[in-house]
Amino acid sequence: MPDDNNSPITNVKLTTNGSANKGKGQILLLACGALAREILDLIKANGWSHMDLHCLPAILHVDPRKIPNAVEQAVLKYRDNYDEVFVVYADCGTGGVLQQLCEKLGVEMVQGPHCYSFFEGNEAFAAQDEIFSFYLTDFLVRQFDAFVVKPLGLDRHPELRKTYFGNYKSLVYQAQTDDPELTYLAKKHAERLGLAFERRLTGYGDLETTLSAKA
Repeated sequence: MPDDNNSPITNVKLTTNGSANKGKGQILLLACGALAREILDLIKANGWSHMDLHCLPAILHVDPRKIPNAVEQAVLKYRDNYDEVFVVYADCGTGGVLQQLCEKLGVEMVQGPHCYSFFEGNEAFAAQDEIFSFYLTDFLVRQFDAFVVKPLGLDRHPELRKTYFGNYKSLVYQAQTDDPELTYLAKKHAERLGLAFERRLTGYGDLETTLSAKA
């Protein structure tokens, strides 16, 4: 499980029921580590005792081509212990490959192009059509250095900021929780990138709706 607010989430495994309750509707949520905190909160708040969580390393997003293979290995490893495996990834930059894989494996996945879309609500996000906005979630606000600054080399070459973000106009913080400290951090990240700041309290959006349908 996540240890604190500052360490990157790489692997969360909550498999307390598994094969012991197979045949009773036991579901494994196979998810991105960036969603671990939110999914655990939803499981706890709703008392979804029939759901277990296994997360793959969030750092896979640095190279989305690796996501489908990692998902496939995990599905094949765990599926015999559960009545259902549900993949809690959107397309996430795989260019439709993940969807094709899930169809081949016979498992469902979250709909949408990425988590920014399903946190906002897929229909609402599509209607915004904000091609000049850069998005952060609670997770990315906490892990801004690990998932934005260092992979882009901005810690070593801050002059690259204009190269990467010169076409953006705003940073939109999609807040899953109403946390003043995270809002403050998100504002500082926007200032660092030279972007206007906007905060939207989205909550869990279509993620909660989708998981509730499995209850």
